[in-house]
Amino acid sequence: MQTISEPLPAQAQAGQLDFEDRTYRKVIWRILPVLLLCYMAAYLDRVNIGFAKLDMLNELQFSNTVYALGASMFFWGYFLFEVPSNLLLHRFGARFWIARIMLSWAVISMAVAYTVPLAAFFHIESSTMFYVLRFLLGICEAGFFPGVILYLNYWFPTHRQSRVMSGFLLALPVSLTLGGILSGWLMNSMQGVHGLSGWQWMLLIEGIPSIIMAFVVIVCLADNIDKAKWLTVAEKALLKANLQTDNQGKATRLSEVFFNPRVWLLVLILLTFNTGFYGLAFWMPSIIKSTGITNSLHIGLLTAIPYSVAVVAMLLNARHSNRTGERRLHAAIPAFIGGVGLILSAFFADNLVLSVLFLSVSASGILSLMPIFWTLPGTVLSGVAAAAGIGMINAIGNLSGFTGSMITAVAETLTGNINNGTYVLALCLLVSGGLILAIPASMLGRTPKHAATAAQLEAA
Repeated sequence: MQTISEPLPAQAQAGQLDFEDRTYRKVIWRILPVLLLCYMAAYLDRVNIGFAKLDMLNELQFSNTVYALGASMFFWGYFLFEVPSNLLLHRFGARFWIARIMLSWAVISMAVAYTVPLAAFFHIESSTMFYVLRFLLGICEAGFFPGVILYLNYWFPTHRQSRVMSGFLLALPVSLTLGGILSGWLMNSMQGVHGLSGWQWMLLIEGIPSIIMAFVVIVCLADNIDKAKWLTVAEKALLKANLQTDNQGKATRLSEVFFNPRVWLLVLILLTFNTGFYGLAFWMPSIIKSTGITNSLHIGLLTAIPYSVAVVAMLLNARHSNRTGERRLHAAIPAFIGGVGLILSAFFADNLVLSVLFLSVSASGILSLMPIFWTLPGTVLSGVAAAAGIGMINAIGNLSGFTGSMITAVAETLTGNINNGTYVLALCLLVSGGLILAIPASMLGRTPKHAATAAQLEAA
């Protein structure tokens, strides 16, 4: 009898793990595709200015410095309204707030196509209008990314977030890959249609997906576990119990956010890392153009290569981190790879093949770090503290979009070579890797035993 009864507890545990895995897979398939498409639309609208630059500067008679300042004004608006936006999302619910964000940023992004007419209407310089529109775009988009991170914290405990985060952040390389091809094609094929330039058509057409996804969000997303009509009572109880256990010991009060040294360490990591990332994202089309390629479509196709490679690298790194429960090296090593890749891409700037090869290495490192990093705020924050803390980390960290774009512009202005700024961006990535190694072990606890078992069952 003893031998018969012994396996029963293990069978019961396996059954519970199977139910838990099925529940989380259900949640993933209900919310992740929508969020992924939203983020793809967001990034398309955010970085297509890098392609518009190829023709817009000559047409509007903007210098590289005007472009860099305009591109970076986005991040000042983003910075100022990030935390308030995230607190409003926490207060009023994710669905309508995310939809509001998407509708407003789509309208402003499309308005950039009419910079000159709008400047004439308001009796200001075209460059000033460009700065204003980019600043407004930052205000409108503020809160989207940290809002989604916060939203995922409403559903998933920390040990399950790396896989979910990698799925969500897959939108980055995919949007940059497809966006490069689409942007190049639109700028080539739509030039002169109905009197508009190709870059204007690109901005107008690429704003449409955000408008569509705003309505999809309202229809398809639930604000939280309790409001998810597609979950059973047992599934809701399981999800809420796991979150309650996961949130024990985390900061929950707003005041705890601003005096938490771990939060500020995460801010420094994101600040240095994003300097390299945004410098690469905004200037990669120009870097490739500097090798001698002039056709916009060809530049778009070549820009797609590094991000296509990065998709595979990001998924493999996140999968391995999720299986082993290790985070520090899975974040630090990609940062170092990203920095070294940028250095080599600049060193071999005269060789198109080697330049694209090392840009691919760099993009793979940069994007592989992101899903691992964004699991870390949830290890120390929950509730309203998570809303404010994630918003603050992202807001201050994204000021690096200003520094990243300006570093490259200033370097090109002073030296006449765009690739000299790339070395500074690479240094920022290397510093980011060093800061990651300084993260306390208590923030990087390994995956709980039951989670590891679940992963093994799933793999089997």
